[in-house]
Amino acid sequence: MAGHSKWANIKHRKGRQDAKRSKLWSKCSRAIIAAAKAGGPDPAANLTLRYAIDEAKSQNMPKDTIEKAIAKGAGGGDGDDYEEIVYEGYGPAGVAVLLEILTDNRNRTAPEIRKIFEKAGGSLGASNSVAFQFERKGEIYLEANAATEDQLMELALEAGAEDIESSDQGHRVIAEPTDFLAVREALENAGLPLASAKIAMIPTTPTAVSGGGDAEKLLRFLDDLEDHDDVQAVHHNADIPEEELERLGA
Repeated sequence: MAGHSKWANIKHRKGRQDAKRSKLWSKCSRAIIAAAKAGGPDPAANLTLRYAIDEAKSQNMPKDTIEKAIAKGAGGGDGDDYEEIVYEGYGPAGVAVLLEILTDNRNRTAPEIRKIFEKAGGSLGASNSVAFQFERKGEIYLEANAATEDQLMELALEAGAEDIESSDQGHRVIAEPTDFLAVREALENAGLPLASAKIAMIPTTPTAVSGGGDAEKLLRFLDDLEDHDDVQAVHHNADIPEEELERLGA
């Protein structure tokens, strides 16, 4: 699998998510409210809302909680007005970082995020300072025993996937955002369990990070970013060897 740490990093993220379920539910609710308020309550006509609902479901958010968030957003009127912002910068070891932010107070969020970067020895950058190092793609992971490579080739490529990577660790299916839903639904309809499925910013040029405490410092920095209430998603181009993640207990 190109970028040997991809699967290890997915497992690291999932472990973090399982440990912080309530905070993730709060972020999912915020995303659903903002999407419903901006584009209406029908996920069939509001793709942003559909993605937000799918993410909430992947975090095992209760159905009634999802429905309440949709209703709150669709109600409009009084309530928080969330603004979508993208922050970019460099973290420890020169790793490029791109953040998706949803905030009701830009003047509060910006200095707080800047402080996290500076504490780790990094720095926030101007717009497009690192974005050129990422591509928006649909990214789907399956455990190695979920399907054979031949099965995926037949199902995913026919549905519109552009690439499939397989190894002993698992399978990774890549698709253009416009084809992502069709590919995911083709796999789900075939009864294949998905370990992860989302639209992500995928780095085009990974930065190797290992040794000298760099990996540990970077993981702590990424965790601090993910812990921030206004940060919806953290994307980075770090390539951390699986053995380094295991050594750090990540």
